[in-house]
Amino acid sequence: MTADIVAAPTTTGPAARPSAIGQWWALSSRLIRTMVVRGELVIAALAPLVFTLGFYLPLRHVMQLSGINYAQFVMPIIVMQAVAFTAISAAQLAAGERARGFTTRMKTMPVGGWVPLCARMTACMVRSIVSLAAALTYGYMIGFRFQAGIGQAVMFCLAALGIGLALSLGGDAIGNLSKSPEATAQALTLPQLILGMLSCGFVPEEGFPEWIRPFVRNQPISQFAYAMRDMADGGITWSVLMPAALWFIGLVLVFAPLAVWASMRRT
Repeated sequence: MTADIVAAPTTTGPAARPSAIGQWWALSSRLIRTMVVRGELVIAALAPLVFTLGFYLPLRHVMQLSGINYAQFVMPIIVMQAVAFTAISAAQLAAGERARGFTTRMKTMPVGGWVPLCARMTACMVRSIVSLAAALTYGYMIGFRFQAGIGQAVMFCLAALGIGLALSLGGDAIGNLSKSPEATAQALTLPQLILGMLSCGFVPEEGFPEWIRPFVRNQPISQFAYAMRDMADGGITWSVLMPAALWFIGLVLVFAPLAVWASMRRT
């Protein structure tokens, strides 16, 4: 059934060629329907609630004593954890399709080499949008507010989705190179937790021991948190934006070619 949908010609006659856009749409719709049926979008909406309660409640009183509006402070890391969760799902999706033989089957059909990857990324972005909307909703419940108007709010959301896309490309590449969806998810969870906990997303840099502060300050999660926090507060400057942008560009330059290669390789 999938083969008939994907390879459906756009015109009649022996010289007709499949439409790559139509193939992308068919595969994307298939993945999104699967996510709906399996309840994955519900999980995507509930996961930020777990992050919000787990991060905000234990530290809010301590941070308030230090004069920090913790809802504003912690919101970027809640959003990033939510979209990073999508990267784990991307890895599981890619590994699962390879394990079931679907990836190999696509390579034997007249399907554009980029189409399956783009379809998976489309599904990941749908999941990221759901997670982002849920995270912002929960954030507003605990007191988070965009304080600089619609422009900065849009920048914040685009930054979150861009980070989610970059991480999903990396997750997709790892999933395509792995033979076990379960092992892939476990391998990605630990680095995510370590980088998240050793970042300035939860506590200020001063809350870490002196010897580890350079790493905490300069690693990508902290730089993304700085930039998104300033976007929410309306005080973003080039000096804050540039390190985050460079980290983002670096991740895309590494993960995008790797994802394309892993998706299109024959073995």
